[in-house]
Amino acid sequence: MKQADIGDTVKIHYQCKLENRLVFDCTKDREPFEILIGSSKSVVGFEMGLTGMSIGDKRTITVSPEDGFGLRDEKLFEIIKKGNLPDNIKLAVGKQLMIPHPDSGFIRATIVEIKGDTVKVDLNHPLAGYKLIFEAELLEIVEAS
Repeated sequence: MKQADIGDTVKIHYQCKLENRLVFDCTKDREPFEILIGSSKSVVGFEMGLTGMSIGDKRTITVSPEDGFGLRDEKLFEIIKKGNLPDNIKLAVGKQLMIPHPDSGFIRATIVEIKGDTVKVDLNHPLAGYKLIFEAELLEIVEAS
């Protein structure tokens, strides 16, 4: 029986949770997720964990922060003047903003502190530093390499 490998496009159902068992994404109630293994368009550790699976196989894939959304980087905190933010934004700790970025258009930032006329934001991905646990089921190998 054919096994999924790097370069194969596959359809899967998955559930992803953090170590504390908080589920933050699941495809069970929507269309299966289609992915090209090795494309790095998803979580790299997850993609590599799909290799060797056959149609109908179920697998738990644990992804380290390094192979997921990366480690938290303290250099990715910035101080922004409130005057540089749109007036209609209600500022609150924990709120996520999309702020202009010269290289990528916009980048997601999470407000971590409001002090005087400045706002401190965290530019790390919200899942940076977390181990991810995927429960995956391979439904179809759409296109083999």
